[in-house]
Amino acid sequence: MLRERVSDNIYVFTSDIYAQVTAGAIVTEGGVILVDTLPFPTEARELKTFTAWVCRQGVRYVILTHYHADHTYGTYLFPSADVVAHARCRELLAEVGIPALEAAKLEEPDLQEVTLRLPDITFDDEEMGLQLGGKVIRIIHTPGHTRGSVMVHVEDNQVLFAADTIMPVPAIADGDADALRKSLRKVLELEVNTIVQGHGEVKLRGEVKSVIEIGLAYLDAIEEVVSEALDSGQKRDKLRENSIESCGLSRLPLNGLVQQIHVANLLSLYDKLASPEGAAAT
Repeated sequence: MLRERVSDNIYVFTSDIYAQVTAGAIVTEGGVILVDTLPFPTEARELKTFTAWVCRQGVRYVILTHYHADHTYGTYLFPSADVVAHARCRELLAEVGIPALEAAKLEEPDLQEVTLRLPDITFDDEEMGLQLGGKVIRIIHTPGHTRGSVMVHVEDNQVLFAADTIMPVPAIADGDADALRKSLRKVLELEVNTIVQGHGEVKLRGEVKSVIEIGLAYLDAIEEVVSEALDSGQKRDKLRENSIESCGLSRLPLNGLVQQIHVANLLSLYDKLASPEGAAAT
């Protein structure tokens, strides 16, 4: 697992096992705030070992940016920490996450010891503030990737843990394109020097505007592709042949996984726009 320091006492961890998923550690005089906890126990334990070494007080809070397994499964290793998330994230963990974990255990032996922790502290407003050891943290609701997604803004350091709101390819198969557009535009309202994506490399200040513009352009492009497919009577499965390059992005990031995400985006958009509700909204 890659560990890098991105600001004073702020660290990013990038998985070697699954899709370059990231987690963060914000170290304060009062303890550590974790942002997500990685999917597999082996790497989550590395995260636990590091936080115990770097801060005597240990982990005080774990912020879950959304309910997906790759961001939440390691949380059980921090039993004394309070888990914080959006209220909708908690609902989705209970409704979808728990049965999904039980199914995953049948296929993945490394997950046998994992138990899913539900958040202790939730909010359902636009944002929530958190202070610990002199650090001021804003937890900002940013639906689009999922309905309960959040970003974590460390104001003093101008570091944004954008989670899956920002990825090498926007991912909306479990979310909504219009909601994600609004959430991406929120980033431009923040003072940010460093963006930690939910997957992949850290982005620096000079890249922030272009990252948002590229993401918005991609969302426009896939909606155009799907609309043209529907207008021409194209079969749904034909969209599987569409390349991510045709919508302005490279297939190289995340070891090619972005092409799979791209196809999932197209298929979910097709289903939405082909439904009576989706057609009425257009």
